[in-house]
Amino acid sequence: MSMLHKALAGLALAILPFGASAAEIKWDMANEYNDTSIHAEGDRLFSSKLAEMTGGAIEITHHFGGSIGFKSKDQLDAVGDGALPIANTYVGPLGGIDPMFLLPSLPFLAKTADEARRLLDVARADYEAIFAANNQKLLWASPWPPSGIWAKKPVDSDAAITNLKIRTYDANGTITLQQAGAAPIQLSWADVVPQLSTGGIEAVLTSAEGGTNAKFWEHLSHFTEVNYAMPLNMVHINLDTWNDLSAEHQAAVLEAAKAAEDYVWEKVEARVAQNYTDMKAAGMTVVTGVSDDYLAALNAAGNKAREEWLAKTGAKGEAILQAFNN
Repeated sequence: MSMLHKALAGLALAILPFGASAAEIKWDMANEYNDTSIHAEGDRLFSSKLAEMTGGAIEITHHFGGSIGFKSKDQLDAVGDGALPIANTYVGPLGGIDPMFLLPSLPFLAKTADEARRLLDVARADYEAIFAANNQKLLWASPWPPSGIWAKKPVDSDAAITNLKIRTYDANGTITLQQAGAAPIQLSWADVVPQLSTGGIEAVLTSAEGGTNAKFWEHLSHFTEVNYAMPLNMVHINLDTWNDLSAEHQAAVLEAAKAAEDYVWEKVEARVAQNYTDMKAAGMTVVTGVSDDYLAALNAAGNKAREEWLAKTGAKGEAILQAFNN
């Protein structure tokens, strides 16, 4: 290269925005859920915003559908150990590590987006402390639409749920549905469709969103709306990765994270209506308006899960629930 070309190249680099030296930082971001999910949309917004704000210095490669080899239950350790720099994780399966991760899915506690976000805000500092203790930083948290029951029939009565082989997503759901008379089994998302295909399960506790993303209508015919819970995904980054960032890049990550969190919370309620439209177009029957008696029975079945959670979290859990309810 001639001296003139070297000088021009140096000048071009000097006038680029900070960090714009073509992806000087590259992250692989894990997410067990489908690339059409509302959480995948949040991830893509985050990476797009971050690339824009850093002039392309931070580049994220998304790995949806568990394609990088980690399930949600594995991702806390993977990010803490540095096997992954960043991940979007459904936190319910992490309840064995810390019971706080089961707070968002306590049955019939937070049934609307406003309630779920208020519960998050009450407990956010506790979540941040847990991630910090595991060599990570919490960037944002976002909800799933309310959980219902996907099955081959309406599940709108005690008789319909009795002995039903149903997938649950965490310990709360397993305890609750067992108390309701079902035959629950906790499965990671990646294992649900294979189990439906082989007849290992005949129903799924999840949102209209989750089932729509996975095209459950290829296996099931009904969705019963019960508004069981609005569980959370959380995005967390390895603390060493975070600390290696410049102050400017850290500020950009936080701003992009806030944009992603706000986006998902803003979109989640409208998403249900779109899911129902898509489900009906695919031939699904959406069952709404189930009886108050049945909902009361499901709520009562959740008492054991709520009591066990309080026994594990003690005064901290009581304080969180009191702050949420006041």
